[in-house]
Amino acid sequence: PIKPLQKQALRKIIIDAGNGGEDLGASGRYSTEKDISLSIALKLEQMLRDEVPDVETYMTRRTDIFDPVTRKAQIANREKGDLFVCIHVNSGGGDIKHSEFIGYREVTRYKGKGKKRKAYKARVKEYRYWTTPNPAKGTETFIYGVGKSDAAKAALSENEDMYLDSVSAKELKDFNPNDPAKMMIINMKTQTYFQRSANLALTIEEEFQKVGRISREAKQRQKGIWVLQAVAMPAVLVETGFISNPEEEDYLNSEDGQREICEALVRSLKRYKYSLEKQMSASGGNNGLGK
Repeated sequence: PIKPLQKQALRKIIIDAGNGGEDLGASGRYSTEKDISLSIALKLEQMLRDEVPDVETYMTRRTDIFDPVTRKAQIANREKGDLFVCIHVNSGGGDIKHSEFIGYREVTRYKGKGKKRKAYKARVKEYRYWTTPNPAKGTETFIYGVGKSDAAKAALSENEDMYLDSVSAKELKDFNPNDPAKMMIINMKTQTYFQRSANLALTIEEEFQKVGRISREAKQRQKGIWVLQAVAMPAVLVETGFISNPEEEDYLNSEDGQREICEALVRSLKRYKYSLEKQMSASGGNNGLGK
């Protein structure tokens, strides 16, 4: 059956809590990324249900289980989400090593062998060594890099429900995915999804800045976030803070910190939804791309 025109700009958000199960993710002094990501994702789901009840949410995991990113992409595409939001926690790496010259000390050394071996005094430099936690802190939001557009097109080709008018849908239904007419639409959607992902990433970082978080900006990433280009929808990955920084680890584990993070994300998603509705209104109720 031919699907009707999509009436609502944003119907369903897929929320992905990063890592899980045996995949701990980054670790801090007393907590792990998988647990923080799930806690924040569950709070975000509930807050969206309370504040944006006309938008459905779907969690890729609700418990401490592990799914590979390929499975997560399959879940998101199966559920036909309009937006994929992936929650993660960052790490700046291990402690930073420091050293300080504190002076000289005298030591006894030897030269020569056998009967010719003689002791002598030498002055050597002496240092003090210590470590401090990595100071990296703040948020950053990623989208897939422009170099990944072919993978994004493939995801659209394999998972696409066109949501076109009935005439166009009927004409395109039996087309080969490589057919120029269908590829033209897929190319348009790829570009549109990329732009929407970028706009949302910028909005998220703006909202984090408003509550006093340090923003490390919205970024494209060419490697390491396969799932973002494997889902047939706009997608962002939010690094909510640095677990390697003790101050941030406390914040990420606190009720107040998690609530503040979710409130910033909900405000961002409301702005994103409003921008889509404005576009649909300007185009007569249908943006021509469905999602």
